[in-house]
Amino acid sequence: MKIKNLLLVLMTVLTVNTAFAQTTPPSADEILNGAIKEAKAQKKKVFIMFHASWCGWCHKMDDSMNEPDMKPLFDKSFVIKHITVMENDPKKKLNENPGGMDMIKKYNSDGFGIPLWFIFDTDGKLLVDSHMRPEGTGFETKGKQIVGCPAAKEEVDEFVRALKLTTKLNKDELEKIYARFRKNDPSYKG
Repeated sequence: MKIKNLLLVLMTVLTVNTAFAQTTPPSADEILNGAIKEAKAQKKKVFIMFHASWCGWCHKMDDSMNEPDMKPLFDKSFVIKHITVMENDPKKKLNENPGGMDMIKKYNSDGFGIPLWFIFDTDGKLLVDSHMRPEGTGFETKGKQIVGCPAAKEEVDEFVRALKLTTKLNKDELEKIYARFRKNDPSYKG
């Protein structure tokens, strides 16, 4: 009888541990490292976007990048991955990637909202982020704001500048991206 109870307890513990392991999202480092490996194999850069399920601008960024005319432009240059941060309960434990906020802090981007994005090379070196910094400053200087999902002219200008630095997109492709993202600005009449 004691063996039966012990087996029942062990089975319960294993079932609970298996269920927990299946519902725990991968860590931010696992996502980044996997994306770097994938990008190396595909000769691309890594585009990491920090987002949350409640974030309207995060959805707008995804929608803009995934439109039929836009998706091929981003897919030819990037392995795109998402890291979920700033979720509200009860989704926090189910959806949020452990270490996401630590990664944001590591790259001097804490204190901003989302979406927030980083572009890495295949060695894991940060190439650009979504900060809008004064000319001539580096990553050690926080921007006065972030681009997030580009909409206003200066945000889209900065986004296109980041794409020029990290991709081989041509002038026409960059102009298409510029035009699409300007449409995110409700006051834009172009």
